[in-house]
Parts: sequence; C-alpha cells; structure tokens
Amino acid sequence: MKRFNRIFTAVVFLFLYIPMIVLVVASFNTGTDLATFEGFTLRQYAELFRDGSLLRLLRNSLIIAVLSSLLATVLGTMAAVGIHSMRGKMRSLVMTMTNIPMTNPDIVTGVSLALLFAFVGQLLKIHSIMGFVTLLIAHVTFNLPYVILSVLPKLRQMDGDLREAALDLGCTPLQAFFKVILHEIMPGVVSGALMAFTMSLDDFVISYFVYGAQFVTLPVEIYNFTKKPLHPKIYALFTVLFVGILLVMALMNLLQARDDRRRKAGRQKS
Repeated sequence: MKRFNRIFTAVVFLFLYIPMIVLVVASFNTGTDLATFEGFTLRQYAELFRDGSLLRLLRNSLIIAVLSSLLATVLGTMAAVGIHSMRGKMRSLVMTMTNIPMTNPDIVTGVSLALLFAFVGQLLKIHSIMGFVTLLIAHVTFNLPYVILSVLPKLRQMDGDLREAALDLGCTPLQAFFKVILHEIMPGVVSGALMAFTMSLDDFVISYFVYGAQFVTLPVEIYNFTKKPLHPKIYALFTVLFVGILLVMALMNLLQARDDRRRKAGRQKS
C-alpha cells in the first residue's frame, strides 16, 4: 500500500510540474519548436531583460503585489485579532463571511467588483474609473481572507495570559499588542503576507475585469500574447515568475517550520 501511495504521489506531481518543465526547457532552447531541443542558449533571457515593455508590465505587477499584500496584511491582522476575540454565533458568522471570497469563483468576484466600481464611477461622475486604484482595491479584497486564515491559528496557539501579564506590568492595550501579541503571531503574519504577495502577483481573472488602459499588469498582458504565436522570450518570462514564486513559497515553508521547532522546544522546556 505504501508503495502504491508513493507511486501515485509521484505521478500526480509529475502531471503537475510537466507543463512548467516544458516551459523551462523551452526558455533555454535555441529553436522555436517545443518538441525539439536544438541547443542551449541564454538569448531568450537577454531579450527579455532588453524588452522595456515587458519589464514595465512586470514592475506594475510587483507594485500592485507589494502594496496590496502590505495593506491586506495590516487589515487582515487587525481583522484576525477582532475575530479571535469574538465568541459563539457571531464568530461563526464572521468566519463564514471570511471564507466566502475564497470559495467564490474568481470570475464572479471580478464581475462583481467591476460592477461596483462602475456604479461608484457613475455616482462620482468619473468616466474612466478603472485603473491603479481599482486594481489595488480588488487585490486587497481577495487577499484579506488568506491573511486572516494565516494569522488566526497563531492567535489560538498563543498563551492568552501573556497579554494579561503585559497589562499587569503597565503596558497599555496598544503596547501589549505590539510588544507581546504581534511578536507571538509574527510567523503567521509573515506567512499571510507572502501568500498574499504570490496570489496578487499571478492573478489574472479578477485583474482582467478591474484594470484600466493606463495601468496594466503582466498576467493581463500575457493573455493578449496567447492570441498569437508566443515569442520564446515569453517562455523565459514564465520561468522567471515560476522560480520567483517557488522561492517565496519555500521561504514561507521555512519560516513555518522554524516557528514549529521553536514552539516545540518551548513546550519541552516547560
């Protein structure tokens, strides 16, 4: 049974990563045919970093990803602390509302936000409201649940007496939060921020409905590239994005593992 489970897991991972392996190999191929590897080259990467339009789009995506993840982390951490202090049916209701954006199809979320922004634009007499601000609001909106669900487990694991001890020692509630609570939940905050960053960086569906011509992100423009034969430098771009997101996820797992070891060592000492 164990052997079957290992083989099945290997097959699943193989199917998951074969498309990315094909793209990575194609990014180093001197030819344009994906089925034939004609030789190794770095020319596609050189052309990628000489392409000012692609770099501008990548910069736009990074700006949105960084800003939205920071805002979502701050708001999500505050929301998680508030939810943690709730009890009974109110907490269950708020958690249900928090989980809805994660289970809701992206296309429904995108269309809903687009209609909302169009309605606000009509109220404010703004003809072209779609742009940087609408993109940022949309990304913060769908990132919030991931931050909340990353921070809440750390709040549950925290010793509730720590805050009371800080208050007894003369801290104000705000000082107790920054000096005690935030320190204890920081691994969850960082994990939530990294998750929000990766979700924002590669989002296409929601961004497609709320972007404007003045500010276009890379995933939206890549969709336009798929309507015609792809230039090999796009394969290099895909590879760079894949490696970047892979490194972020590896960092998040390392931080989580270090926090687990720290908590385990703390329990053993006590």
